[in-house]
Amino acid sequence: MSSFFSRSSTKSANSASSSLHSKATTGKEAPPPTHEIYTSPLEGIHPSKKWEYDEEQLQKIHELQEYTATLLLPESDPYHVWEKRFLSDPGCHPRYMRAAKWKMHDAKTRIKGTIEWRREFKPDLIKPSEVGVESETGKIILSGFDLDARPILYLRPGRENTETSPRQIQHLIYMLERAIDFMPPGQEQVAIIVDYKSATSSSNVSIGTGRKVLSILQNHYVERLGRGLVINMPWWINAFFAGISPLMDPITRDKIRFNAKLTELCPEDQLDFEFGGTYNLDFEFDSYWKKITEFCCLAPDGTRVDKNDKAWIPPLGNGIQAAVDGLVPAEGATQTGEVVQKGDAQAGKSTSAEKKQDPTPAQLFAAEARRSMDPDRRDMPVVDGMNNMSISGSTDSAGVPEPPSTTTKPGEPVGDGLVFDHEPSKDEVKEALKAVEA
Repeated sequence: MSSFFSRSSTKSANSASSSLHSKATTGKEAPPPTHEIYTSPLEGIHPSKKWEYDEEQLQKIHELQEYTATLLLPESDPYHVWEKRFLSDPGCHPRYMRAAKWKMHDAKTRIKGTIEWRREFKPDLIKPSEVGVESETGKIILSGFDLDARPILYLRPGRENTETSPRQIQHLIYMLERAIDFMPPGQEQVAIIVDYKSATSSSNVSIGTGRKVLSILQNHYVERLGRGLVINMPWWINAFFAGISPLMDPITRDKIRFNAKLTELCPEDQLDFEFGGTYNLDFEFDSYWKKITEFCCLAPDGTRVDKNDKAWIPPLGNGIQAAVDGLVPAEGATQTGEVVQKGDAQAGKSTSAEKKQDPTPAQLFAAEARRSMDPDRRDMPVVDGMNNMSISGSTDSAGVPEPPSTTTKPGEPVGDGLVFDHEPSKDEVKEALKAVEA
């Protein structure tokens, strides 16, 4: 995001100038510099927010899940597993329902727009090498957690080092995705600290570009901002915020605070020394980038690898460390955010609303058709790391699979299900399967 609050500066930062803060700047002696990156909250700090949904809201979440199941790319598409990973996050659909104020039509429109945007942008497959140059001066740094266990993203416009380009957007999205990786179980939001120190009015970004960035954040990372803290705000930046403020969702706007006392919101041990903390990061790009890449289990092509360097699709929603440790969503994770060890009897069960759903005629027909064609036929195995996760609609509470994915253009389901005037013959079943699998 910092790239969009400033531009044109080619200022570079070495480890000495970027992290060793003087006594004159902070009013106290600087603590010893460190290269350490904090990838977990301090002991005793946990997410404080727990969402509670009534039965009607759970039903709406389930309905939205069923809708997105009709949009899912076919398994033959290379991006299918990543799209399924995004939709399998227990917090995904609830976030879109909350953002839409529980209006189903709005929620469907918003999540469909995000699915289409992710197919084009592929934010979960950005290569580290493609955006590394944007991080060389530390204009966006991910390290530490606030008092609600939200990962902290430091954005420093004064450290801008590249000209305005699409790669700057990639860099912003890449770092947001890494912040999501850092989130501990039960957390789904990030704290963003924007420091305008050393930024100038002549280098400030256009309002048009700011609106474009705001659109991406509000439409495709809904309910992800926990706090937006603007520090060392100069008088001239008011015009910029005045230009984008009308486009902000009121809830998002209320989360932004200016020149707040950060020690009241973040533990001093993980708060940058410039803002009153005791964390004095000696930023050095190579070691920083290596630690972020390795912790997030990133391969050079932007995909993921496990601890044995084998291709891996980690489950989304509980942070990368929980995935590495083999933790998966527990029963009722839509509300609790709790995780259990993979294979536990409670893992991956449906919420109470999901349990009440009966299989549709289409599901029953598809299941019977498969059994009649091949009694031993089973659904294609889920990619390792997601075995305990499913998109509601692809497998219902009774374990009845949906008809296989097709290349039909995505759209809302039409009709109430399949109606037959006679029991289908085996030949008719065969022809029907060919039609939906073509």
